[in-house]
Amino acid sequence: MLIPVVLAGGAGTRLWPMSRASHPKQFLPITGRRSMLVETLARFDSLSPAAPIVVCQDAHRFLVAEQLREAGVTGDILLEPALRNTAPAIALAALQAIGRDDNALMLVLPADHAVADPQALIAAIAPARAAAEQGRLVTFGVSPTRAETGYGYIEAADTPSADSAVPIRRFVEKPDAETAHSYLASGRYLWNSGMFLMRADRYLQALERQRPAMLAAVKSAWDARQVDLDFLRVGVDAFSACEAESIDYAVMENAPDASVVTLDAGWSDVGSWQSLWEISAKDEDDNALRGDVIVDGVSGSLIHSESRLVAAIGVRDLMIVETPDAVMVAHRDASQAVKRVAETLKRQNRTEWDQHRRVHRPWGSYDGVHAAERYQVKQISVRPGGRLSLQKHFHRAEHWIVVRGTARVTRGEETFLLEENQSTYIPLGVLHRLENPGKIALELIEVQSGSYLGEDDIERFDDVYRRE
Repeated sequence: MLIPVVLAGGAGTRLWPMSRASHPKQFLPITGRRSMLVETLARFDSLSPAAPIVVCQDAHRFLVAEQLREAGVTGDILLEPALRNTAPAIALAALQAIGRDDNALMLVLPADHAVADPQALIAAIAPARAAAEQGRLVTFGVSPTRAETGYGYIEAADTPSADSAVPIRRFVEKPDAETAHSYLASGRYLWNSGMFLMRADRYLQALERQRPAMLAAVKSAWDARQVDLDFLRVGVDAFSACEAESIDYAVMENAPDASVVTLDAGWSDVGSWQSLWEISAKDEDDNALRGDVIVDGVSGSLIHSESRLVAAIGVRDLMIVETPDAVMVAHRDASQAVKRVAETLKRQNRTEWDQHRRVHRPWGSYDGVHAAERYQVKQISVRPGGRLSLQKHFHRAEHWIVVRGTARVTRGEETFLLEENQSTYIPLGVLHRLENPGKIALELIEVQSGSYLGEDDIERFDDVYRRE
């Protein structure tokens, strides 16, 4: 049984402002029309693999569930109660995989990588699978195309091959420019892709040999697991006590049977706006343009617009990224510094580091259209069958105007339907609920007014999504 294990716990801060902590890049259509998570799973349809295992943060669980549902994918969603890097996350997935099949093979994949040639990746899986079935721990090393200083490297013990798994001599951290050039010239070094193929039982054996305390903590967390709706929760205390370490350090660096298969598939970790520019389609002036963009005398630039016209004149080698609540302008050479902006926003406790203006919820989403003193306006979208919690607010009243679809409204002791162009009023302190009983999305405008309009002014009495 070949089980895709998708690691979807990353933060993606280097792609701010498009990627935010609550909605990072793996859940966004960065490289195509579908999210990177869905694109990752779709690459392996021709292999007819078993149902995937997706490991993600608790905060992203409903995003994962909704995207799998929309893609028609059924799989297991394992929730990490704390971020502990890849080695413990893969161990959780291995325990789940063995529960399905004692000899399960895990195809471990980051959810936020791009592959221009999926068929080349499929071809590389064949020799990797043959080696993994023999008990070897296999990773995929990308043929380097330049002296890249932003990637880790793998040194093969023999000449790297796309046709067979070659033993690994060592893993190397991100090098300086001079060292990277020597790696490229040697022909023995490959970029570390972070993708693996291995038997679940062999991975756990290697972890027990090299990091027994880590495996013990993961097993303790696994023994305390509980099913919650579509999700599998593991023990919080045990997993939080686990040391944080990557699979490279914890297992692969010292595993005698660690091997690498060469991959030449147009791979990118899309780890910066510069790397996105590199893999994007470009015009005759080397510009990667997306959205409502007009350029005049512009070259070598990435310009991304989400909500309004962006016009650029007489500039080159810039990154200009517009979202409804933020605009970032930087030179392409400063791509790695974007993360520092996100960290500054976090220190300043600004919402732009964490959330987009459109905020996703398990029932749908809302967009903060306008805010002023003592009132704000939101556009709310509730998916078919979506149901907000039964709740009340202590500091605000709400006006709802339906502009599309049908709403079922609970207000105090009464329940009634609202059609398009109808409205209602929810007084301060009154118990209420909003539902979409229809087959199309419910769209409404909400006007809140009161002395405090924060999202934490809420008391829930019943919630089908079991949120705290």
